[in-house]
Amino acid sequence: MMETARVLIVDDSLTMRALFSGVLERARGIEVVGMAANADEARELMIRLKPSVITLDVEMPGMSGIEFLEEIMRERPTPVVMLSTLTQKGAEISFKALELGAVDCFPKPKSATPEEFNALAPKLAALVIAASSGGVKKAKPTTKPAAHDAFDWNGKMVAMSTSTGGVDALINLLPTFPANCPPTVICLPIDPGFIDPLVKRLKAACPAQIVLAEDGQPLKQGHIYLATDLGSHAVIDRWPDPSLRLLRSDPVGGSRPSASLLFATVAKTAGANAVGCILTGLGTDGAAGLKALRAAGGYTIAEDASTCVVDQAPSAARAAGAVDVSLPLGDIAAAILNSCRLVRDAA
Repeated sequence: MMETARVLIVDDSLTMRALFSGVLERARGIEVVGMAANADEARELMIRLKPSVITLDVEMPGMSGIEFLEEIMRERPTPVVMLSTLTQKGAEISFKALELGAVDCFPKPKSATPEEFNALAPKLAALVIAASSGGVKKAKPTTKPAAHDAFDWNGKMVAMSTSTGGVDALINLLPTFPANCPPTVICLPIDPGFIDPLVKRLKAACPAQIVLAEDGQPLKQGHIYLATDLGSHAVIDRWPDPSLRLLRSDPVGGSRPSASLLFATVAKTAGANAVGCILTGLGTDGAAGLKALRAAGGYTIAEDASTCVVDQAPSAARAAGAVDVSLPLGDIAAAILNSCRLVRDAA
């Protein structure tokens, strides 16, 4: 039986505390055990109430949310969901929060109305429950850099998916891909406010070319395509000489872009000429499509629970029989590249 998530809400705005409390109290499996207006109040309530998860405002007077997060992770490690207005500045601060150990950064609604809060309620509740059950975020894995000058491509493509915790995972994983890596498509449903800062960071860190997915793009070696548009699905058309298509259609299983739809089209077009990988994330999206890819002869990988921020999506794929191998994040790049490397006969 799932334990109830015991939530402490920390926000300097009385209105925000009341609205977030109302949203979370109505969700099954959540109990709001306390509310605090600042770090001093929160510190005392943490000792007395022992919450299993904290929602923490990024911007607070006195000790900021980032400073308090750093203290929490050092003094009393507890899963934390950061709440932030995702302006460009807010997104950069949110990246800092992820690096310090926050489970995720959730965008505050643009206006403090019950209607907007009710619209975000299911996603926030699911995130809070996952954070509570998953425990404190693991330390960053050490990923060995790829041999950038020694990769001989065998023609396979790569499809990946991730959500909660995925920004941090990709920042760790993708810089290890060589400049001539296999063409790689990543299903990444994130808030639009995160996209530009994420692309900027990845471009600065990655030998491969980082591009946002566009309709009709040919898939090229040395390119990593991020499918982030919440209004369309990314699918693969044709093989060989594959291209990326963006379809503006209804969500699939509640998800858009849908990882399962991406994997399923890769299974149909590339089949055994593809590698599929599910990283940390909420929900079950991706499991059915990855199973289809495995059945078509593709090599399939799921991130191991030991390094996942949230293990729901990888766990669903494992339960569905969709996974050839589960690996910690630090070992995934090598597994993908080994599957996509040309093996020459010994002379």
